[in-house]
Amino acid sequence: MTADGSGGVSSEPETSDSLKTFGAVLKALREEAGLTQEEFAPRVQYSVHYIAKIEQGKRFPPKSLPDRAGVVLGPVAKRVLTAGARSLTKGAGLASWFRKWAIIEETAISLYAYECRAIPGLLQPEAYVRALFERRLPPLTEGQIELQITARMERQRLLSERENTAFCFIIEQCVLERRTGGARVTRTVIDHLLEQGARRNVEIQVMPTRQEEHVGADGLMYLAETTDNQWLGYSEGQLSSNVIAAPNDVSILLQRYGKLRSQAHSHEATVSLLERLRGAL
Repeated sequence: MTADGSGGVSSEPETSDSLKTFGAVLKALREEAGLTQEEFAPRVQYSVHYIAKIEQGKRFPPKSLPDRAGVVLGPVAKRVLTAGARSLTKGAGLASWFRKWAIIEETAISLYAYECRAIPGLLQPEAYVRALFERRLPPLTEGQIELQITARMERQRLLSERENTAFCFIIEQCVLERRTGGARVTRTVIDHLLEQGARRNVEIQVMPTRQEEHVGADGLMYLAETTDNQWLGYSEGQLSSNVIAAPNDVSILLQRYGKLRSQAHSHEATVSLLERLRGAL
């Protein structure tokens, strides 16, 4: 899944033998230490759900996992997991740009998004996700659609699980007025945005269609602040994506995002606009 959820790169790594092996090794080391997932997860500062996904081979392990696990499981476990994680990054397709961003996103303490193409993936209700994938080209099978929907909905747990993460979303008004999936789906989208925007850690702003001062002409952008207070950026195009780490480039994105926030509707004005759009459906 792309960051905005409209493209073709999956945020959930394809289950591979390498990921399954890493997960099995982690599970074996954990069980050897006599720990359940519920006991192990808080000690390494991840959710039980996240650890379960890694052990199942459905999540790419974050860089900090071997070090954190080493504190709990011992130095030998740390060396084994470090070597295993290093081999994963060499696997074909496992270190794609979005998968790197997905790891960053999992532990970010601030996550900003500006979207001009589709509702951000973290904010998409299921009906909207289905509407997107049913219109994908080349066409997807029903099984592929269901798999993508499941992966996308599972990713959205970040909004509820990471209550200390500040999520900020700026969405172009035209994305809502496009009515992807029809009026019923659009009404569901608006209701979902109003619901998610009521969370203390989520801020949603709509960028008015008519806005003469607009610094988002270069397209969508995503920004994340890591646990060591480093900012990283992410951008996307047709079948391509890029994580941006150069400080000068990230600084430019931060400047632009700050300006976009001042140019978009305020929280209160956004709520009012969403309610008007819903009423017009």
